[in-house]
Amino acid sequence: MTIDLIKSLLTDALEPELFEFVDNSAAHAGHAGAQRGGGNYHVKIVSKAFEGKSLVQRHQLIYKVLGDLMKQEIHALGIDALTPSEFN
Repeated sequence: MTIDLIKSLLTDALEPELFEFVDNSAAHAGHAGAQRGGGNYHVKIVSKAFEGKSLVQRHQLIYKVLGDLMKQEIHALGIDALTPSEFN
């Protein structure tokens, strides 16, 4: 359910040209955050929404979209946030 919600929130907010999602939670099962129920994920997003934004601003945008999920449901989130021109 959390994975579907993450995908939906990011897709709706960023309208990505490319969206890849990897759930690495099983590989981190022994980590403290995972023991509290948080997943370990990686996203690759190519979106016009990142145009004119620094890498930090892109990450902040993603964190804002995910909101409270970052407090409990997501233990770790790797991010590749690219503009379409950077991807091509």
